[in-house]
Amino acid sequence: MSFRRAAGLLAFGMLAAPWLGCSGGRGAVGPFPKAPIVLISIDTLRSDHLPAYGYRGVETPAIDRLRRDAVLYERAYSHVPLTLPSHCSILSGRLPGEHGVRDNVGYLFDAVKQQSLPVVLGRAGYATGGAVSAVVLRGATGVSGGFDFWDSQVQLQFAAGLAQSRRPGQETARLAIDWLRRVAGRPFFLFLHLYEPHSPYAPPEPFASRYKGSPYDGAIATADAVVGQVLAELDRLGLYDRAIVILLSDHGEGLGEHGEKEHGLLLYRTTLQVPLLLKLPGSRLAGTSVAAPAQLVDVYPTLLSLVGLTPAPGRPGRSLLALRPGGGGAGEDRELYAETWYPRLHFGWSELSSLIRGRFHYIHGPDPELYDLAADPGELRDVRQVERRTFADLRGRIRGYQQQLVAPAAVDPETARQLAALGYGGAVSQAATGAAAAAVDPKTRIATLADLNAAMGLFFRQQFAQAVPAFQRALAANPQLVDAWEHLAESLQALGRLDEALAAFQQAMKASGGAPHIAISTGTLLLRMGRLDEAQAHAELARKVSPAGADGLFAEIALARHQPAAAEQAARQAVAAEGDTAAPHVTLAQVLAAEGRLDDALAETDRALAEVGRRASGQSFPGLWYVRGDILARLGRDGEAEQAFKREIAGFPADLRTYSSLAALYVAQGKMDAAVAVLRQMVDGNAGSPAAYAEAVRTLRVLGNPQGAADLLRFALGRHPGNAELRALAKTG
Repeated sequence: MSFRRAAGLLAFGMLAAPWLGCSGGRGAVGPFPKAPIVLISIDTLRSDHLPAYGYRGVETPAIDRLRRDAVLYERAYSHVPLTLPSHCSILSGRLPGEHGVRDNVGYLFDAVKQQSLPVVLGRAGYATGGAVSAVVLRGATGVSGGFDFWDSQVQLQFAAGLAQSRRPGQETARLAIDWLRRVAGRPFFLFLHLYEPHSPYAPPEPFASRYKGSPYDGAIATADAVVGQVLAELDRLGLYDRAIVILLSDHGEGLGEHGEKEHGLLLYRTTLQVPLLLKLPGSRLAGTSVAAPAQLVDVYPTLLSLVGLTPAPGRPGRSLLALRPGGGGAGEDRELYAETWYPRLHFGWSELSSLIRGRFHYIHGPDPELYDLAADPGELRDVRQVERRTFADLRGRIRGYQQQLVAPAAVDPETARQLAALGYGGAVSQAATGAAAAAVDPKTRIATLADLNAAMGLFFRQQFAQAVPAFQRALAANPQLVDAWEHLAESLQALGRLDEALAAFQQAMKASGGAPHIAISTGTLLLRMGRLDEAQAHAELARKVSPAGADGLFAEIALARHQPAAAEQAARQAVAAEGDTAAPHVTLAQVLAAEGRLDDALAETDRALAEVGRRASGQSFPGLWYVRGDILARLGRDGEAEQAFKREIAGFPADLRTYSSLAALYVAQGKMDAAVAVLRQMVDGNAGSPAAYAEAVRTLRVLGNPQGAADLLRFALGRHPGNAELRALAKTG
């Protein structure tokens, strides 16, 4: 039997395990008041890549062990192939259009309003803890709401990007287990998120060698080993037998099928069907399977009802136990909805939505599709012309599930007024109403992503001079590519082409409908350009959704205005808003140093280092060692300052100010040759960018070497004759 055929049989329960003994009976199960709850989410895990679902390409002993003790749901589906929105659906029991989080960035989850699982369980006396492995699930998104303990100390990896910023699952599990040991004597809800199967697939040894031909499977094996550690700890604490354990994934992965290598853009089964295992106390119903369709919003009512709590009404999910034969909730007529706004928000193409009912999967877009999953699980043959009645029925039914997009900047009268005042009028209405999105079906443009991916690769390797024309080529063919505008702006900024960078950021603002994270980046550039009022206006735009980022920018603006009290107030607000990351502590340290409170400032960098130290080893935070080095130098602790500056340069070689500070430290010590060598390192390490030359020229002038500055400026202008920053330096020389 072919693998594709086997996958199709599994998808529809034809290989279902029989009900086993009295534990597999059809009667009511539970409730289990105060039972421990463990929810394990393995990001980007396809169900058809697990042995529990018939796959033979990887070994997963821990998940296999859990499967033997659990109910397996053969047809479980995600509602959105993106990490943050999907987890918001899991925790709230609501579809993305209901909880309002439609993308990984630009949206804030209101856990209290949505009555998320940790909120409800916490009120019922549960200790609630979560540990996650990806920046996408950082606490500032609101997903941490209701948790007593939440660790999202994952450093944004500037050489990889938001979606790839992660920490090893083993480290996340260690933090979760430490918390688990502290609360083992009381009812608890533990949420553990692992990220290994997300691209880029980089399994450690021994899995890298063992699965050399399939690093995705190697990443799955890595995650399985972490699951094994958690199950072993539950055994050791005597909790496993009486615990409710759910293992699932937020979405699948394309793996090249339908032209999609990863996920987010399309809505085929490859990225929607996920594993779902439910282990009950005493391993009731162990080894059984359920063929009836399930969806991730079912997790919410399942967990609450299992511990004797009544889920709030009005949610689309059902208890997973009701889906068993005779459970009263099964039925092939059930409709499972999914959507993705990723193509609209990031590329300016049409959004997609889909509806699964029985054997059919309808995908709604400019070029709608219909597939018979029983006969064609790979979704290779569109049957809309053959099954016209089903096609028309599902096309009509899906309208009842679709909800209008609210733009990332949060469309309210005040935000709209601010956007209009800044010249972005209409951007919000375009993003919210769809007026700007051409009827472009994402599947027809997916090949063009190769240009964008190539440009992004250059950007993350910090090859900014090469990245700029690559982004420009991608934008020439697809002018609504938000990500391309944003990273083009950052590339131009790194090259010192600030006016061009600002123009690109403004295009990104328009294309995104005023996304808060882009507003912060635009405001930061305006601050650098000395346009403080405009910088503040952009920070105001982001305040509602990204309060910590906005307050951090407010603090820097206040510093530039020589308003120390206002700067400190804003910095402390940033710490309060996002206290589980290093960023606000670094900002506050800068503010305190500017006030001359050097010991307090150094203590704040200690706090930032402590936060960083809670992550996986080897991670850092941009600017942390620079700020610490600056404070140490002011305190006269030159040796420590030198080492701090060197650490910043090693971690973030594109941060030019650190080289200048280290050069100044050497000059103060009479080490002129060392100072010149650092400036040469700055220029060479940044590929001779105009910005690096300009910084070196300014530094030489400040350090009292006007002739060296003039010589270097003349050479730089020979290489970059049209650069505005260098030409401005020539006029002031």
